[in-house]
Amino acid sequence: MLERPSAVDVKVMEPEAYFEMVDGILAEGKEVKMTPKGNSMLPFIKGGRDSVVLVRPTKDFEVGDIVLAKVGNRFIMHRVFAVEGKNLILMGDGNICGTEHCTSDDVIALVTEIHKENGKKVIPGKAAFWRRIRPLRRYILAIYKRVIL
Repeated sequence: MLERPSAVDVKVMEPEAYFEMVDGILAEGKEVKMTPKGNSMLPFIKGGRDSVVLVRPTKDFEVGDIVLAKVGNRFIMHRVFAVEGKNLILMGDGNICGTEHCTSDDVIALVTEIHKENGKKVIPGKAAFWRRIRPLRRYILAIYKRVIL
């Protein structure tokens, strides 16, 4: 009879220490795969279910890129909504309103892949249509959360 593997030790890290570790791995030229939390990137990234692949940014940011950035004392994964020189305006796809402001130096990583809970790998697009229909997001997201989630 097969024995169950013993429980894995889980260590809880403060966000600052975790993202410092992620930053170090990215600085070595490696990728990091992580599972984000929260619903601010719905419907494209389901927090706690989908995972993303992060890389060190090697190009200037463009509107539509999904980035991981430190904004104040928080770490957020949102889409670049506008670029004004080195200043970026970020907004989550699942947000109706509200933006965050940071500089390109505050960006830790760029999302290059989204791995869906069903195993499908998606290369993130720029979500141009989704950004244009921002006034309708409230209704689309309400239906999405009630029917699909």
